[in-house]
Amino acid sequence: MTPDEFRRAGHELVEWIASYRERLAAGSLPVQSRLKPGELVARLPAAAPEQAHAFDEIMRDLDDLIMPGITHWQHPRFFGYFPSGASLASVLGDMMSTGLGVIGLNWQASPALTELEQVMCDWLRDLLGLPSSFSGVIQDTASVATFLALVSARERATNYGASRAGLQDGGAPLVVYTSAQAHSSVEKAALLAGFGRQFVRSLPLDADFRMLVPALEAAIAADRAAGFRPCVVVATSGTTATTAMDPIDAIAAIARRESLWLHVDAAMGGTAMLLPECRQHWAGVEGADSVVVNPHKWMTVAFDCTLYLVRDPEHLVRVMSTNPSYLQTPLDAQVRNYRDWGIALGRRFRALKIWVTLREQGVAAIRARLRRDLANAQWLAAQVDGTRPWRRIAPVTLQTVCVRHEPPGLSADALDGHTRRWAQAINDSGAAYLTPAVVDGRWIVRVSIGIESTQARHVAELWQSMCAAAAASAASV
Repeated sequence: MTPDEFRRAGHELVEWIASYRERLAAGSLPVQSRLKPGELVARLPAAAPEQAHAFDEIMRDLDDLIMPGITHWQHPRFFGYFPSGASLASVLGDMMSTGLGVIGLNWQASPALTELEQVMCDWLRDLLGLPSSFSGVIQDTASVATFLALVSARERATNYGASRAGLQDGGAPLVVYTSAQAHSSVEKAALLAGFGRQFVRSLPLDADFRMLVPALEAAIAADRAAGFRPCVVVATSGTTATTAMDPIDAIAAIARRESLWLHVDAAMGGTAMLLPECRQHWAGVEGADSVVVNPHKWMTVAFDCTLYLVRDPEHLVRVMSTNPSYLQTPLDAQVRNYRDWGIALGRRFRALKIWVTLREQGVAAIRARLRRDLANAQWLAAQVDGTRPWRRIAPVTLQTVCVRHEPPGLSADALDGHTRRWAQAINDSGAAYLTPAVVDGRWIVRVSIGIESTQARHVAELWQSMCAAAAASAASV
C-alpha cells in the first residue's frame, strides 16, 4: 500500500468508524452479537489469499463478515462487565502510535515514547491524589501488573532469590492473602509467580463484601505459627462483582507491621479517584507498595492501557532488567529504560492515547462524566430499592448496581434459574447487555454504568426492560 492508497483508505476507515459510532448513539444496532458458534469460521476461507485484495473488498467484508460477530462495547446500552471506553480522541491517539510504528526497546530507540510515558504516569498519579513518591509505567492489562507485583513481593521476601536458586531454594512456603471477591487474575498471578494455589488465602468478607481485617490478621498469625512466610496482601478498590472497596488503611497498617508487600488492585475503582469526594474509599493507599489503575476502563482510554505505580521502582528493575550489549547506549545512566519495568522488551507507544484523551477532553469534562455515571447508578438503585420484589444485593459504591428479582415462593435453585433467565432474555433481545455473577453463593445481575455515550434515558429504558423481562420470566415459572 502506497502513501496515496493509505490516504484514501484511511479516510474511508475514519468515516466508517465515525458512522459506526453514530449508529451506536442512535441505538440502531443490537448490543449483543447474534452470531452462532462457528458461523464466522465457516464463512472465512480456509487459507490465506495468494493475491492481493482491494481495500474496498476488505471494507465490504468488515460489514458483511465481522460486524455480525461484534458485541458493541461502546453502545450506550452496554451495561456488562465493566466500562471499557474507547473515546474517539483516544482512538486517534492509538492511530498515532500505530502509524508511527516505533518500539520502545530503550530510551534511545524513541526518546519521546519514554518521556511522554513518564509524564503521563506523573499526570495520572497526581490526578488520582497519590504521593509524588510513586513512579509509574504503562502495562497492557491489570493482570500483568498484578503478576509484576507478586513477583516483586516474592523477590523482596527472598532477598532476590531468583538470581540464585529461585523457586528451588527449599525455603518455607510464601503466602499470598486476598479476599474472596478478588479478581481471578490474583490467583493466576500467584500461580505463575510460583506461590502455588495451596498458599493463596482467600479471606472472608464483611456484610458489604469487603475483606475482613480480623480474618487477615488471624490468617497471618496461623501461617507464621505453621512455619510459613506471609509475603503479600492484595487489596481491592472496586471488586469485579460488586465494586466493593477493601479497607486499605487498616490493611496497610497490618502489612507495614508484618513487613508484607501491599498491592492495591484499583483496576476499576481507581478512575473514581479522579474525584476528590471518592478518595475516602481508598484511604491509606499511600501505604501500598504498588497500585494498578486501568485508564482503559472508566477513563475512556482505548484498550489496552494500564497504569502500574510503585513506591520503589528498584524492586522492578532488579527483577526485570535485561541489558544485552545491543541495547546499551552511552545515555543509559541518565534516562529511564522502561524495558526494565516489566516483562516485555519491546513496548508500544501507549502514552499517546492518554495524552490525546486528557488534552482533547480536559480533566473537568472527565470528572463531570464520572459524576453523571455515579448519579445514574444511584437513580437505578433507588428504583430497585422502591420496587418489590426487586432487591439490591450490595452497596452502590461506584457505578455498578447489583440486583436480584425475588418472586415469593421460589427455592434458591429456582431463583438462580429465574435470575439468569431474565438477564439472558434482555441480552438476547439486543435491547441492552448485562452480565450475571455469583455473589455470596447465589446468582445476581450486575448493571455496570459508564459507557461514554450512556445517558440517563438509557438507564431508564434499561430499568423498563428489566421489569418486563423479570415479570415474563416469573410468569413462566
